[in-house]
Parts: sequence; C-alpha cells; structure tokens
Amino acid sequence: MLGLTRKDFMLLLVVVALTLLAPIILNPFPVSSSLGQSFNAGYPALLQRFAIFGILVIGFNILFGLTGYLSFGHAAFLGVGSYAAVWMFKLLSYNIVPAILLSVIVAGLFSIVIGYVSLRRSGIYFSILTLAFAQMSYALAYSVLTPLTNGETGLQVYSSDPQILAGAGAPSAPHFFGLPMASSTTWNIGGWAFTFEVGYYLCALMLIAAFYLSIRIFRSPFGMMLRAIKSNQTRMNYTGLNTKPYMLWAFIISGMYAGLAGGLLAAMDPLTGAERMYWTASGEIVVMAILGGVGTLIGPILGSGVIKYLENIVSKINENVLHQWFAALPDPIENGMIWLVHPFVGEGWHLTLGLLFMVVVIFLPGGLVQGGQRLGAMFNRKSGDVTAADRDAARQKTAE
Repeated sequence: MLGLTRKDFMLLLVVVALTLLAPIILNPFPVSSSLGQSFNAGYPALLQRFAIFGILVIGFNILFGLTGYLSFGHAAFLGVGSYAAVWMFKLLSYNIVPAILLSVIVAGLFSIVIGYVSLRRSGIYFSILTLAFAQMSYALAYSVLTPLTNGETGLQVYSSDPQILAGAGAPSAPHFFGLPMASSTTWNIGGWAFTFEVGYYLCALMLIAAFYLSIRIFRSPFGMMLRAIKSNQTRMNYTGLNTKPYMLWAFIISGMYAGLAGGLLAAMDPLTGAERMYWTASGEIVVMAILGGVGTLIGPILGSGVIKYLENIVSKINENVLHQWFAALPDPIENGMIWLVHPFVGEGWHLTLGLLFMVVVIFLPGGLVQGGQRLGAMFNRKSGDVTAADRDAARQKTAE
C-alpha cells in the first residue's frame, strides 16, 4: 500500500500511531504525582521539538546514512529556514504556509551553493568544508548581516512590520489559515491531563510525511545509487558513472528537510537567532543520528527523541526532586543515593548523554535500532525454544 512493502507499511503505521498518540503515551503518570512532575513529557512545547528535530535528523540521515558523507554544517540550513520564515511573517502575515514554503525553498537554494563546493572533496575534507560554511553563516548572521538577521538580538516580528496580507482581525500569532497554532484542547481524566495542540499536530503530520518520503527515497533506484556510492564510490567512477549529481541531490534534499524544520521552529515561536547555526547545533544533529542508528529508517526519530527528552526532562531534575524520590530511605542512605545520582541529572544531563552515547558506540554500532533488533531476536529465540520443547513433549506423549 502507498507504494511500500508490507514491512515498510507496518513501520509507517507504527510511526503514525506513536506520533498521533504521543500526547497520551508520554503522559504515563498523574499530573500531581512526583513521577508525573519529573517524567511526563507530553506537553506541547516538548512534543513539537520531538517532531521538528525528528524531521531534521530524517533529512540528515538521507545524506549521512545513505552516502556516508558526514556533514558538520547542517545547522546552517536550519537557521536559514528559520530566518526565511520569520521574514515572511514580517512582510506578509502570520500564516505559516508561505513561511514554511519559503523556508524549504531558501534552504534548498542555499544547500545547492554549499553542496556544490563541499562535494568537490570527500571524507574528512568534506566534513570540514561544511563546518566552515556553517561557521561563516553563523558569523554573517551574528555580526555582518544584521539588517537581515538583527544580530545577537534575534529576528522577530514587530507591530510596525508591514504584514501586507494580514487582514483585519487576523490572529497576531502564527496560524494556519486562521487556526492559531497555540490553540489546544485538554482532556482531564482522573488525575491525568492530556493536551492536544494544533501546532503539535501540524508538526506531527509534517513528520509523518517526511518519514514516508524518506522510505520512498531509501527504496528507490536513487536510494540504491546512493548506497552504491557509500559502498565504493571509486569503483563507480571507474565504470564511467558520474556520481556528483546524485550526491548533490542528496545534499539538497537533506538541506530542504533542515529548512522545513527551521520553518516549523519559527512557526511555533516567531523568534530566531544565530545560535541555531552554531557548530554545536550541527554536532547535536550528528549525535542524534548515530544514537538512533545511521542508515535506518526509524533511527533518526528515536535518536532525536531521546536527546530532547534528556535535554528537557532529565535536565530539570534537581536536588529537591531527588530528596522526594529517596525520602523513604534512612538519611545516610538517602544522602548517599543523592550524591550518586545528582551528577547525572539537572545541569549534569550531558554526562548521562555522554555515557549513553559511549555505550551505543561501543556495544551497539547500529544505534538504538540495533538494540531493539537484538532484544527482538532474543525474545523470538526464547519463544522458539519454548515451542520446540512443547512440540517434543507432545510427541513423547503421543508415543506413550
């Protein structure tokens, strides 16, 4: 169905279900409970970031996962997309459709320029070139192109901006043809509260569409060509095949995904700054892809979700929360547990991320997806052993 194999279609259904039900799945504990206050992640601001960064890393995976070309400058396209979207808000209106379209187009054009130059080299030299372009973009946005970017203050929408297409009574915040992105409905069921926001479901639909497109690219002849380039580009060149156009198109598609993510970030919060283009932002994208599983379909979504969860949930666990967790223990043991756990939460959440990343790189080179596959194979093997034992017992009983 939808041009997919049965396996890919089932994977798409899983992503659709998880995405649409995320406001419920990520709120497993009552709101007023200590566990709910610590671990619930089903609030709109975080859900939107899950979806947006999922789109960003899916696009990055098309370049890095299929071709093996590692870009350290993808945050440049994220920032360019955000700036383009905010300028559309300033000039036309708060309608997100023109803003997102321009974000994708501008990021695509920008990726043509960077890709054409960077792809003249391969390996580490390609990575350094993309990093250099990203840092130049950051410097331009921060201090040189201040009339366009508003420098360190950041670009935002003011009441004096023209907004020539904004009619009387139009929402004064990002909207989808009059439907505000911030409008939401909350279901209160017992001690649980589930919030369903328009902005999140717009991002969720974009994520589903981006994931479906990535499946089609992975399974297409174009995707097979990119895999062949990753396997042995030199041998392909010896056959007389020019691989540069394929590489450039992969780079452009990846950059357009990043532009879409940047436009959605601006649609959720119409303020953007040069920090989105800094080299650490590009490094975070790389970590997300590797953590989830480079070259896999669902890996980018898993990797981005885990890192954003650590950044927004684990980072807010402070010493007072730890005292609540271990309050039932005797004071010496409570203090010892807090001393042991405290460095890994709150401001030390990066330490938790670093340890998790080390474990994945050392023991699961295929990322979290490989870990899930190993668990699945282990359970299947156990299930198969039980079935064989039952079969032998049945045969023995029949013989008797």
